[in-house]
Amino acid sequence: MPATVTVNVSAEEAAVPSSLTRQRTSAAWLFMMPTLVAMALVAGWPLLRTFWFAFTDANLTDLESSQFVGLESFREVVEDPDWWTTVRTTFQFAFISVAMETVLGMIIALALHARFRGRGLLRAAVLVPWAIPTVVSARMWAWMFHDSFGVINAILLSLGLISEARAWMAEPELALWAVIAVDVWKATPFMTLLILAALQMLPEDIYEAAKIDGAGPIRVFFRVTLPLLRGPLLVAVIFRMLDALRVFDVFYVLTGGGTETMPMAGYARQKMFEFQQIGVGSAAASLLFALIALFTAVYLTVGRVRLDAEA
Repeated sequence: MPATVTVNVSAEEAAVPSSLTRQRTSAAWLFMMPTLVAMALVAGWPLLRTFWFAFTDANLTDLESSQFVGLESFREVVEDPDWWTTVRTTFQFAFISVAMETVLGMIIALALHARFRGRGLLRAAVLVPWAIPTVVSARMWAWMFHDSFGVINAILLSLGLISEARAWMAEPELALWAVIAVDVWKATPFMTLLILAALQMLPEDIYEAAKIDGAGPIRVFFRVTLPLLRGPLLVAVIFRMLDALRVFDVFYVLTGGGTETMPMAGYARQKMFEFQQIGVGSAAASLLFALIALFTAVYLTVGRVRLDAEA
């Protein structure tokens, strides 16, 4: 019978990284340093300057004569009813659009994950809306939603769903749903791509075992696929939510920047460039950054707790 050799390693020795590990860590930091420096110059400096302007009364016509005013610009923003309208509009848009994109992305990804002839061509075709620049797709949909000669009204009238042409971009409620529809059309392929990549990484033996046990496709989805996808879904949703909360271009192209259909980023832009109030606009941008950071921290914390509890 072979002898068993037991090696006792103390916690202190196990915690000390080896020389190879230290070399790899140093090499990793060395390779990442140019990227970190570039990000600091491209993103860090403008962000810090925005934070500084938020505490001043800076005006676009004369930035050099700006004075430090403390929290006055923030007070002006939070006391403005238009700001809270944009907050409600942004979060309403983000939650509805991301939820619809997640559900549709899951359905399309499951369909594309199946084996059938022409699957590769169909996968490439699904990505076309995502590949089109946002401004181009928004302008295309603006023509489709036109109240006089838009194809959307023509289709709905021919089907008898509406009795007269609707001015989609003139009514705030209709405009919001129109913007959501455009964003869902544009961003659903992104969710599909992430979910499809996660589906392809799932082990096949689990599905074979479920098939042997007699589990149907619906039960397999809720008992096997969905639990295994919760981690990737957490990442996909947070990516889309961050993008949706800072939305600007699709709203601006479709609605022209109206107050009732303006996102938080549009409010900051209006204060900065139309009203030339750099300080107030920077305060709004800083509040937008803080809201996104807070939402991300809460979402990731709750998601990590749920994943740890299920594990």
